Amino acid sequence: MDDNKTAGSPLPAEADPGTAVSRRIRERIRKARERFHANDNIAKFIQPEELPQLLKEVEVRMQGVLESLVIDTESDHNTRNTARRIAKMYLTEIFRGRYTAMPAVTEFPNFERLNELMIVGPITVRSACSHHLCPIIGKVWIGVMPNEHSNLIGLSKYTRLCDWVMSRPQIQEEAVARLADLLQERMQPDGLAVVMEADHFCMQWRGVKDADSKMINSVMRGSFLKDANLRREFLALLQKKSP
Repeated sequence: MDDNKTAGSPLPAEADPGTAVSRRIRERIRKARERFHANDNIAKFIQPEELPQLLKEVEVRMQGVLESLVIDTESDHNTRNTARRIAKMYLTEIFRGRYTAMPAVTEFPNFERLNELMIVGPITVRSACSHHLCPIIGKVWIGVMPNEHSNLIGLSKYTRLCDWVMSRPQIQEEAVARLADLLQERMQPDGLAVVMEADHFCMQWRGVKDADSKMINSVMRGSFLKDANLRREFLALLQKKSP
């Protein structure tokens, strides 16, 4: 009797091949008691063969959205493959920071014991507002005050890390803080400053449709937070570089 009951019991979602891949991934994350907010990276919970499956699932669901919008994707050649294009765009381009592991970062010991202000930028960044999934496009500047124990990273790696953090749905304030956390952890400098200025298409494309408004915010850590002169020097140099 017990054997029959076991044999007839439904398989866990993780083991059932008929379960949607998104559900299997969600259950792994919940089992690990971790969150999966829009701006979280979930790459470690996705098996290599599951990303193409997830892309197909998103395509199917996006096709349903197009049908609910009463768009004829059968006779309209412009939208015939739109569901596939959108799914690919979300998973492999504009939201890839959720689904791929952090890029490799080359680090160098600070042999010369550099301890002068370094500024990197402007770095062009592209993100999306998690409220409407509208584009956020702007520039990031990074200020670093290293110490003799800091790890220095290659110049191009700043751009790669920025792109990885920004390629997720989020709000700008959280994006800048998350980027600062990542750089602080990798480099361990005495001071770190991140400034972002961006256009928000949720204001330009919809809503009030104000084409001129921008959002600027900053995160200051360590010596940038404590030393007003250093902070002024950093911000003054940014103003000189601005058009």
